[in-house]
Amino acid sequence: MASRNVVVGWLRDSPSALVALAVAVGAVTGLGAVGFRFLITFFTRVFTGYDDYSGLGRIPSAQWPALGVWFLLLTPVIAGAIYGPIVHKFAPEARGHGVPEVMYAVSHKGGRIAPQVTLVKALASALCIGGGGSVGREGPIVQIGSAAGSTIAQILRLDTPRVRLLVACGAAAGISATFNAPLAGPFFAMELILRDFAAQSFGAVVLSSVTADVVGRAMLGNQPFLSLPSFAVHNVAEYILYAALGVAVGVVGVAFSKILYRVEDLCDWLWRGPEWARPAVGGLLLGGVLLALPQMYGVGYPVLENAVEGRYVIGMLLLLMVGKMFATSLTIGIGGSGGVFAPTLFVGAMAGTAFGTVAHGLFPTITETAGAYGLIGMGAALAGATRAPITAVVILFELTGEYSIILPLMAAVVMAAGTAHLLSKDTIYTAKLWRRGVDLDKPPVELPDLNAADLAVPAPEPLTVDSSMTAAAKALSQTTFGMLPVVTKDGHYAGCVTAQDVAEALDETDAPSTVSDLVKPVAAIASDADVRRILDALKGRGGSGLPVLNPDRTFLVGWVTYEAVLARLHP
Repeated sequence: MASRNVVVGWLRDSPSALVALAVAVGAVTGLGAVGFRFLITFFTRVFTGYDDYSGLGRIPSAQWPALGVWFLLLTPVIAGAIYGPIVHKFAPEARGHGVPEVMYAVSHKGGRIAPQVTLVKALASALCIGGGGSVGREGPIVQIGSAAGSTIAQILRLDTPRVRLLVACGAAAGISATFNAPLAGPFFAMELILRDFAAQSFGAVVLSSVTADVVGRAMLGNQPFLSLPSFAVHNVAEYILYAALGVAVGVVGVAFSKILYRVEDLCDWLWRGPEWARPAVGGLLLGGVLLALPQMYGVGYPVLENAVEGRYVIGMLLLLMVGKMFATSLTIGIGGSGGVFAPTLFVGAMAGTAFGTVAHGLFPTITETAGAYGLIGMGAALAGATRAPITAVVILFELTGEYSIILPLMAAVVMAAGTAHLLSKDTIYTAKLWRRGVDLDKPPVELPDLNAADLAVPAPEPLTVDSSMTAAAKALSQTTFGMLPVVTKDGHYAGCVTAQDVAEALDETDAPSTVSDLVKPVAAIASDADVRRILDALKGRGGSGLPVLNPDRTFLVGWVTYEAVLARLHP
C-alpha cells in the first residue's frame, strides 16, 4: 500500500508525471478512436451493406434489397429508436456535437466529465452516423477522448488544473487520431478547449497527440485521411482570389452556424413528446432528406473528395452545400449525436470548389483548377465557423502535405475569421453555450483580495507518522473532514490520511501498525494562495477541505473549506 501511495502521490504532484499521464490519455484515446471508427463502419454495414454509402448514389441497401431505396427512410428511425433512450437514460450530455460540452466542462466544472460519457457517446454517435445521420465523427472522438482524460484524472484524484489539462490532452488526441494530424490536435486543444498556450500545457497535449497518432497509424495504417489533389499557385494575382474566397466562405461558415441553431430551435418548438423518442420520430424527416439527396448519408468524405476532384458541376456543388447545412442541422435538431467539424469542412469544400469553378472559367490562364479552391475553402470554412485560424491552417497543411498551400491558405483563413468575427460574436461552438447563458469570453467575477491565511480555520489536531492505527481510527471518527493531517516527529507536514484508507487497512489481515504507510501527499494550499486558486484546489474535494501550509510548504498553519470561504465572501 505504501508503494501505491508513493506512485499516486507522484502522479498527483510531480511535473514529470505529466509525461506518463499524457501518454496514457493519448494511448486510451487512440484505441478509442480506432474502436469508434470500426463501430461506425459496423453500423453502416448493418444498415446499408457498404463501408460508406454517401458516395454511391441512390442505390438499394445490400442488406435489404427488397426495400429498394426506401430503406433510406427507415434507417434513421431504427437508429434513433436505439440510441435515443440510451442517451436519455445514461448520459444526456452525449446528445449533440460534443465540443461545446467539453468547453463548458473545462471552463465551469473543473474539467470533470461523467465517465459513462465515453461509452454512451461512442455508441450513440456510431449508431447515428451508421444510420444515416449527416454529422461528423471528430466531435464525438473529441468528447470521448476528453471524457477518458477526465476519468483518469478523477480516478487519481488530481487537482483541477491537471484535470483540465488531461481533458485537453484527450481532445488533442482525438483530433490527432481521427485525422492522422498530430500537429493539428494540440492547436485544436489549445485554441478551443483550454483557450491558453502555456508552455507546460502545450508540451503535454503534443505528447498525448503524438501517442494517439502512433496508436492510430499502428492499427489503421499510414494511408492519408483524405486523398486530395496536389496544389500550386500559378500567378501572384491568385492571392486576391483566395482572399475573396476567404470572405465568401467566412459568410458561409457563419450562415451554417445560424442555420444549425435555427433548425434546432424549430425542432424544440415542434416537439412535444418525450426526449427519448425524439430521434426516432425525427428520423422520418431525416430519411426524407436522404431519399432526396443520398449524398448526405453519414459523414460524406467520399462526396467531399469527388467535389475537390472536379466531378460535380456548379449547381450540384451548391445543392450539396445547402443540403449538408440542412441535413446536419436536422440531425442535431432531432436529438442526434455527432460532430459539426467534418460537415464544416464539407460545406467549405463545396463552396470553395464552386468559387473556383467560376474563377477558373473567368481567368483560366492564371488560376489553379477548381479543386484547389475547394481545399482552401475547407480551411476557410473551419476558421469562419470556429474562429480557430491556427487549427484551420495546420490541419489543412497536414491533410494535403503540400507546403505550397500555406500562403494562400493563410490569406483565406485570416479573411474568413475576420469576416466571421464582424458578422457574429459567437462561433458554431460557443453559440450553444451562449444560448444556455454561458459566456466563455466574459471576464471572471472579481473576488476579494484575500489569501488562504485569511480564510483558514484552525486545523484539526494532526496525527504523527508513528500514530497507531487505533489512535488514528479514533481521531478520524471524531472529525467532520473525513481525513486528518499527518506530521513528522519534528512537526513538518507529511500529508494526510483518510478515514476510508484507515478503515480498509484495518480490515486487512496484514494491517500496518502505524499510519505511516497510509499517508497521502494531498495537494495542500500555500497560505499566500488567492481566492481563485483556493477554489480551484477545492473542486472535487466535497466537504473535506484541504490543509493550509506556510509559504515554504513545510508546516501546517490551518485548514480551508468551502464553508470557510463562503463565510468570508458572504458574511
